[in-house]
Amino acid sequence: MDMFTRLANDGLWLILILSLLPLLASLVVGLVVSLFQALTQIQEQTLTFVPKIIATILVIMITAGWMMNTLREFAVNAFDMMLKISVIR
Repeated sequence: MDMFTRLANDGLWLILILSLLPLLASLVVGLVVSLFQALTQIQEQTLTFVPKIIATILVIMITAGWMMNTLREFAVNAFDMMLKISVIR
């Protein structure tokens, strides 16, 4: 049962780490656009969405290789644990 807990814990940390960079980019771009709107008194609600989406997509494109390698390593470890459990039983 300890292996399942460790695997779930590792999976949750992996989700947190992999989603941190795109969310952080979206947060920073949203803050910059909000400051620009406050300084220029442009109160367009839809102005923040396009830069946020572009920033998020760019960050995902830049870090896609690292993300895929990290996910692959997690999947390999998960399948290795499954094999160990099936061999034990």
